[in-house]
Amino acid sequence: MAIDAPLMPELEASEWLNAPPVSIADQKGKVVLVYAFQMLCPGCVQHASPQIQKVRNFFKAELLTVIGLHSVFEHHDAMTPAALKAYIHEFKYDYPIAIDMPSDSLPIPKTMAKLGLQGTPTVLLVDKAGRLRRHFFGQIDDLRLGTEIGLLLAEDYAA
Repeated sequence: MAIDAPLMPELEASEWLNAPPVSIADQKGKVVLVYAFQMLCPGCVQHASPQIQKVRNFFKAELLTVIGLHSVFEHHDAMTPAALKAYIHEFKYDYPIAIDMPSDSLPIPKTMAKLGLQGTPTVLLVDKAGRLRRHFFGQIDDLRLGTEIGLLLAEDYAA
């Protein structure tokens, strides 16, 4: 059965924290979770960011790549790279985090616009072939997220 899903585009980042740049294309054979967030988003701070760190700690890196995408579309003056570095240090988030590239003409950064994200928190799941398979906006239950990841991990992948 063929799966009709678009390829996940590369993230457009002005800077990477916690790791060198991560290419989506280089993750073939693994499931990728991209977590779009803002450090001043209450839903991100209270639920999603700790949840994503738990996912990172639970699944083996050989199976699942977790990438944060800090997409600032409001409060631009407060959410600087320096403030983000302090935030991830304080909360001990150790997954790679891309700082979404600001747009030249819009308040919405480039990757956020390219993917049509509605806001934060957003979780995107990419299958082993690099296709964007799931898009969750807002809070997602732990059991649901684990199940969705498990279903993608269970799929066969032929390079």
